[in-house]
Amino acid sequence: MTVNEPATQEPAGAPAVTGERADLLETLAKHRHFLRFTTRDLTDEQAGLRTTASELCLGGLIKHVTSVERNWVDFILNGPSAMGDFTAMTEDDWARRADEFRMLPGETLAGVLAEYADVARRTDDLVAALPDLGATWPLPKAPWFESDARWSARRVLMHVIAETAQHAGHADIIRESLDGSKSMG
Repeated sequence: MTVNEPATQEPAGAPAVTGERADLLETLAKHRHFLRFTTRDLTDEQAGLRTTASELCLGGLIKHVTSVERNWVDFILNGPSAMGDFTAMTEDDWARRADEFRMLPGETLAGVLAEYADVARRTDDLVAALPDLGATWPLPKAPWFESDARWSARRVLMHVIAETAQHAGHADIIRESLDGSKSMG
């Protein structure tokens, strides 16, 4: 898959995804495309550059969105235990999480994009096959979650879409600051 291709393609022989599932996947694919598109024609070094006052870089944003999507899909499948206990995170845990937002030595833009494509395929396959988008799990314990709240698979997917769209906007600003290129406009 190249950076400019839509993210969803159904395997040969798979039943067509329709209705709400198709809408969710199409919206997610659109925002994934815009996020990936911000990295077109960049070197690994450029993908790791900070171009604004924030700590964010394009490669790091894609790594972060990849991790977020992977973790939330794990939550859909396995509940809050798949995400761990945020209240028990150590300094090392937080440092590893911060590494999601930057390109580390040895990482390449191609590798980051390939990992994102793998996670996207897994998500798309799950959405197509999930028996019930209304199935819920309690949210993991975290200071930023409402206590005793439950999220459905549907709510998780809307969250992943929102997170992807928000970071695609961040990426557009970073890219424009880097070399003047824009994803839209």
